[in-house]
Amino acid sequence: NSQSCQVRLLEVVAGVIVLVCKETMQHHGICLSMDGLVNLQLSSKSVGVFEAFYNSVKPIQLISSSIEVAKAGKIPGGKTEIPFEFPLHMKSNKVLYETYHGVFVNIQYTLRCDVKRSLLAKDLSRTCEFIVHSQPQKAKVVPTRVNFTITPDTLQSSRERSNLPKFLIQGHLDATNCVISQPLTGEVVVENSDVPIKSIELQLVRVETCGCAEGYARDATEIQNIQIAEGDVCHGLAIPIYMVFPRLFTCPTLETTNFKVEFEVNIVIVLHDDHLITENFPLKLCRV
Repeated sequence: NSQSCQVRLLEVVAGVIVLVCKETMQHHGICLSMDGLVNLQLSSKSVGVFEAFYNSVKPIQLISSSIEVAKAGKIPGGKTEIPFEFPLHMKSNKVLYETYHGVFVNIQYTLRCDVKRSLLAKDLSRTCEFIVHSQPQKAKVVPTRVNFTITPDTLQSSRERSNLPKFLIQGHLDATNCVISQPLTGEVVVENSDVPIKSIELQLVRVETCGCAEGYARDATEIQNIQIAEGDVCHGLAIPIYMVFPRLFTCPTLETTNFKVEFEVNIVIVLHDDHLITENFPLKLCRV
């Protein structure tokens, strides 16, 4: 018992239920169930901080429906295909958020097929995830270039400044309001540095917030880290920044009553003694 499905026009999930039997099989009905859930989880540091959190992190059901695909009867031996179309009717006042696999926030849509059988034979069940894209925004995204300069004086920690050698790193991101289907681009230039540089890296971070009016738990976790330069690079050389946003682990920036999903990128310069210099840029992701 297996299924294949696809989302079409964000309105109908269509596909085929495929049943392969060695011989004729009696059944008591074939059902198809669709579920869309937002699962929220508190990090260990947040558990017990706010009593009210426990109500705010209950799963949020976005869609739930089922249809009977076939009434009780027999399936012949061999391969049987049953086509289906399932309309995406969300629950009242709910929004179908885009599919997203996070650490503390998870938005997932699944189809489950159940073949009911007699008491002596175990029911057959298979589950398949389908991917939902949010509605594209109508307004055009105008990329705004963001220039940056990193020196010991621009670092936030005054204690860190006093221990650092002199360096000057400049560059830009082509945009921080980004279209999720297009790469993050820009460039970084090491103008000068008194000590050798070991590595330059791009770190994509998700910032997930769960909570309610009484308080929020905000957790930042790394999605991916890409090395864009190895070793003590030539000074004055423009190094390209290029990062593709990974599907499922990113989604358009999302803010609701009980949770938020936001994104940031860090440019990390690793010095020869493994000292890290980090410049942080909040990102706004959207789909057009």
